[in-house]
Amino acid sequence: MSRSSGPTEPTSPAEAGRYRESTAGRPWRAEVIGGVTTFFTMAYIVIVNPAILAESGTGMPFAGVLSATVLIAFSMTLLMGVYARLPFAVAPGMGLNAFFAYTIVLQDKVPWQTALGMVFWAGVLFLVVSATPLRERIALAIPSGLRLAAAAGIGLLLTFIGLRNAGLIEPDPATMVRLGTLDHRSAFLLLGLVVAVVLMRRNNPLAFLSSIFVVTLLAWAMGYTTPPERLVSRPDFSSVLLKLDIVGALQLSLLPAVISILFTDLFDSLSTFIGVATAAGLTEPDGTPLNLRRGLIVDALATLGAGLAGTSSGTAYVESIAGIRMGGRTGLTSVVTAACFIPCFFVAPLAAAVPAFATAPVLILVGVAMFQMVSKINFATIEDSLPPFITLVLIPLTFSITQGILCGFLLHALLYGCAGRAREVPLPLWLLAALSAVLLFLR
Repeated sequence: MSRSSGPTEPTSPAEAGRYRESTAGRPWRAEVIGGVTTFFTMAYIVIVNPAILAESGTGMPFAGVLSATVLIAFSMTLLMGVYARLPFAVAPGMGLNAFFAYTIVLQDKVPWQTALGMVFWAGVLFLVVSATPLRERIALAIPSGLRLAAAAGIGLLLTFIGLRNAGLIEPDPATMVRLGTLDHRSAFLLLGLVVAVVLMRRNNPLAFLSSIFVVTLLAWAMGYTTPPERLVSRPDFSSVLLKLDIVGALQLSLLPAVISILFTDLFDSLSTFIGVATAAGLTEPDGTPLNLRRGLIVDALATLGAGLAGTSSGTAYVESIAGIRMGGRTGLTSVVTAACFIPCFFVAPLAAAVPAFATAPVLILVGVAMFQMVSKINFATIEDSLPPFITLVLIPLTFSITQGILCGFLLHALLYGCAGRAREVPLPLWLLAALSAVLLFLR
């Protein structure tokens, strides 16, 4: 990941001039096409996010989570366009939704209302970090290997969940997991993967949605699942909206998970903004992304707002690059994408009828994309390779992003000290390592 170098929004006349030059004369049709393209590449989240949060056994109502998902995607993508003036779409992030459901609520037995409070407080901390020089200090202190390993580990976790939802793996008392019974779910998984991969190879923005729809329609037609009695309904703004437990989330024992949400959000946001902006040329002359601070503030508000709305953390989506490639270059692209989410408020019955095995191919393919980060990890020395490796492995094995990240911080500082490279560890990372030790003890 490239290094951040402070606020990059056009606050000076020179910077404002460069921004106007980079976006002046943009044909509005290209912005509209870009915005619609971005929407279709990420619209799967409208179905997948409530499927993970509500159908995993958390007790959260599907319709409420879907409305919360759409509310965050619409409002924060709109804010990204109007305030940050960037062509990035925002929605509840893949990975953190699994962490919210499977680790915090199911494994740690935290009530979902309290878990939403944790998301809220993580957003508050993220907002403080994004609006102050802490953002740069933390970003520079965290080794790139740990950031990359966290992304790859989350990819493995999503893949594990997808395989389980398709019945391809199941629990075993002797070996922990084993190959599951190969039935219709496995066949539908294979079909969904084939449909998505064929369309992805053709750069079709409907690849993920087409996979979900083809599998779902066949499952309905063959009687493996029941189609909905009605296709549309009113948005549900009563079951999860503002149901968070802000006070209950302040328990000391929950602090490790809150910190984990914060850092994962920060990693994800910085990676997306820097990676996509660099690929699209939306950067300052020194290579830093345009309007980075404003973009991170919107991301922080998306996490804070997600806790209020009733879903897991929101973040900028890397799929935004698809819309940028189609001509989207300004905030108008995000405004168009936001508008496309409005009809999604009314599709809860249709989305709820999508079986878990229909979304499994999407989870696996997103996992593959995230796992590719492992190729960039430096394996030259043991002190550089072991902390990322442990981080990557612990995330899927413990079903906890928290455990992986905290162990990675602690192990990196300790191994660098043992290898005689203690001076290469910046003070903020030593502090993070000490904090990690305390948080691991509290677990």
